[in-house]
Amino acid sequence: MSVTGERDAVEVRNLTVRRGRREVLHDISLTIPRGSITGLLGPSGCGKTTLMRSIVGTQIVTAGQITALGLPAGSARLRRQIGYVTQAPSIYSDISVHENVAYFAALYGAARGSVDAALDAVGLSDHRHQRGDELSGGQSTRASLACALVAAPELLVLDEPTVGLDPVLRVELWKQFRELAAGGTTLLVSSHVMDEAEHCDRLLLMREGRLLAQQSPDELRERTGEQNLEQAFLTLITLGEPV
Repeated sequence: MSVTGERDAVEVRNLTVRRGRREVLHDISLTIPRGSITGLLGPSGCGKTTLMRSIVGTQIVTAGQITALGLPAGSARLRRQIGYVTQAPSIYSDISVHENVAYFAALYGAARGSVDAALDAVGLSDHRHQRGDELSGGQSTRASLACALVAAPELLVLDEPTVGLDPVLRVELWKQFRELAAGGTTLLVSSHVMDEAEHCDRLLLMREGRLLAQQSPDELRERTGEQNLEQAFLTLITLGEPV
């Protein structure tokens, strides 16, 4: 396996994933630069979550090679370096929001004050004493994000983190993502909402288990001749061009 370059946090080469007789990812190769926000976009069911699970090492792959932060995906050393927020909230329902985040802070030996900082970053400071089963769907998603942020991971993988959130909070979260990237954190953020592509340094566009493009928003516009990114994505599908 080739070792990820200093500029790349993730390198995927010829990744194929099958479930039963069905191939869900088809020979995907890509790189994700360090300290950047990479958007993983495409319709529901196109393979975004499977690709993310492969990168964090929780997906059985059929073929291919994946390196994350210079190590093979799934390596034990990566457990303290990668934060992964799934679509389904991953918090304990019978303890408070603060206790959930404090638990993960203790696991990772996070610095004092990191719990309050994580709660503030996701806008849950006023809900710190609410139990997990008392939160709305959007609040549960934010609590899961705080549990990941508290460990200050080098690579943060977020599976549709803004689903169900109001527009104001979405803006605040993307501002937080930008600040994290400016501080050196690498973010991989999936979405099926094309307007979120504008917040990303680089885009990975998927359809039916295939990678259609890995370009910046401006490069995608230039390639397709479309200024609207959603229309640019549709144009790529029509063209059927390789990455």
